Amino acid sequence: MSASTIISHNPLLQGNGLPPFAEIKPERVVPAFNQLLAELDQHLATLEANVQPTWSGLVEPLEKLTERLTWSWGVVNHLMGVKNSPELREAHEIVQPLVVQFINKLGQSQPIYNAFKALRSSDSWATLELAQQRIVEAAIRDAELSGVGLQGEARERFNAIQMELAELSTKFSNHVLDATKAFSLTLTTKAEIDGLPPSLVSLAAQVARAAGEEKATPENGPWRITLDFPSFGPFMQHSTRRDLREKLYKAHITRASNGDLDNNPLIVRILELRQELADLLGFKSFAQLSLASKMAPNVEAVEALLEELRQASYDAAVKDLKELQAFAASYGEEYQDLKHWDISFWAERQREAKFAFTAEELRPYFPLPQVLDGLFGLVKRLFGVTVTPADGQAPVWHEDVRYFQIADENGSPIAYFYLDPYSRPAEKRGGAWMDVCINRAKITENGASSVRLPVTYLICNQTPPVDGKPSLMTFYEVETLFHEFGHGLQHMLTKVDYVGAAGINNVEWDAVELPSQFMENWCYERPTLFGMAKHYETGEALPEHYYQKLLAARNYMTGTATLRQIHFSSIDLELHYRYRSGSNETPADVRQRIAKTTTILPPLPEDSMLCAFGHIFEGGYAAGYYSYKWAEVLSADAFAAFEEAGLEDEEAVKATGVRYRDTVLALGGSKHPMEVFKTFRGREPSTIALLRHNGLVSAAAN
Repeated sequence: MSASTIISHNPLLQGNGLPPFAEIKPERVVPAFNQLLAELDQHLATLEANVQPTWSGLVEPLEKLTERLTWSWGVVNHLMGVKNSPELREAHEIVQPLVVQFINKLGQSQPIYNAFKALRSSDSWATLELAQQRIVEAAIRDAELSGVGLQGEARERFNAIQMELAELSTKFSNHVLDATKAFSLTLTTKAEIDGLPPSLVSLAAQVARAAGEEKATPENGPWRITLDFPSFGPFMQHSTRRDLREKLYKAHITRASNGDLDNNPLIVRILELRQELADLLGFKSFAQLSLASKMAPNVEAVEALLEELRQASYDAAVKDLKELQAFAASYGEEYQDLKHWDISFWAERQREAKFAFTAEELRPYFPLPQVLDGLFGLVKRLFGVTVTPADGQAPVWHEDVRYFQIADENGSPIAYFYLDPYSRPAEKRGGAWMDVCINRAKITENGASSVRLPVTYLICNQTPPVDGKPSLMTFYEVETLFHEFGHGLQHMLTKVDYVGAAGINNVEWDAVELPSQFMENWCYERPTLFGMAKHYETGEALPEHYYQKLLAARNYMTGTATLRQIHFSSIDLELHYRYRSGSNETPADVRQRIAKTTTILPPLPEDSMLCAFGHIFEGGYAAGYYSYKWAEVLSADAFAAFEEAGLEDEEAVKATGVRYRDTVLALGGSKHPMEVFKTFRGREPSTIALLRHNGLVSAAAN
């Protein structure tokens, strides 16, 4: 087959619709992007030469151009997350600089920037819908933040920095993936698996088999424990072997901090470059640059919220640790002094003693198919939409991936989503996320208009089905699924027809977690929980005593959990606001300093948590990790609207659900999040609901 035939049939050049995953191979990435970027370059030049400061002469052609790029690049990045391989990495590494180069060129196009400004000051401005005006305003702001105002050397330097930062973030991510994969603990005796729940023992035997121990069985081993969360988390909670917990814990906190995979120099370099970027754009710090496009008005407002929550949670966290210490000590002299690797273990024992149940005991009541039924029942009840399987209607990247349709009250399809639920440590990065596959948009072809329906990717990393059983989920995994589905709903239930503000597009970053965190609250609501919690073998409903214990356990150690998020948010802000490279402190020193007021058990000297802090060094949360807490204030307050209406009153729940759907979910990025929130809630957000839900109200009142 000639090279030209390969290119003309390249699935990555499809540019729209569902990606044909089976045909997308790593060797097709480079030829696809060489051709695509050359074409887009020409389109950009033509647009710049003929641009008109009108919606149809500027925004629409620009959208067509950027959508082709985001479609192809989106597919490659999606596969980097779910089907990673050395060949794909190599192709990504070759193509990424070219893509960044083009994005910079586009962001810094003077003719396009001038046309946006001309549109804003033209007579036709008043005729545009609010969503259209927000898209134009955002385009002007983004161009300014992309260095459109820079000339000559300053622009060249800006572009070089963007390029280097993109390479560094990919390298950072690969180091974490490789370091996580490189470590494993092979256990061969019954004594070494003492305390481990059957689900983990089965998983560990399966992992050992996959690693070449063909005869590994849950009964006789060997068992392989890894740093992948479905393995690491339960091991730290249940293993009675303190020596093995210590070994695993230390491997976890030192990931990607030495040898060939050391992320320390990358962190220093990333922070240095981000500060330089801020300087070039006229900001004093990268944090101020980051907040220029967020909902929070300034760094002071973020620090004030973090401090309010720190004060509300610090004493509660001290109390948590004291209680845990006393509880462990009651089991014997040797537990007088709790170490970091003891916390998960004893917290789980104390939870069992206090609330008389284990996280593992609940797994049989949460098989994935049933949890999905419960989730889909909830969205029907709240928002009037129906979710049905559509497997086979879309190509998938792995046989475990499912495809679903969402229909409105009349049964008309309004959106679709993929669900990739299980952990695959060899090729899939950890964590859970939602990503855009296709944006909603109004498409006009040959004079006829139609709405292109949105499609989303929902990715989780829960325990896969093992030994003939379905995927039995921990309650935490159930919450995670609800969380990601909340993101998906904002993308899928949008009513905005302009790509630039449809779904999650143009939603300020610190408001993006509102719909996801909002959904987690429903996992504790009686009808929702009992709608999905049934024993996978007997069909027996979750016993009432478990429900009461779940409710009681909800605020178990919330002081500690809140303080942990404050710890991460504060480090992130400090590194991007006050820290300067070349000062006397290293980033690790900054972390130890912040830890003095945001941790109760100070981190170990060798703790290199920053080296695996992907959110801020590879993801989009730089100077934005606080967004989780900022949005949690919004989501708790939004859920409080349902509580105030009365969760027992079905009509009131439905009416509030419709209002939520028509504002938070439907309006996407067409209005400022504060306006959207006020339209739904009738007032500005307050922290009261969050502190109440976390059982921290009394602390805040003191």
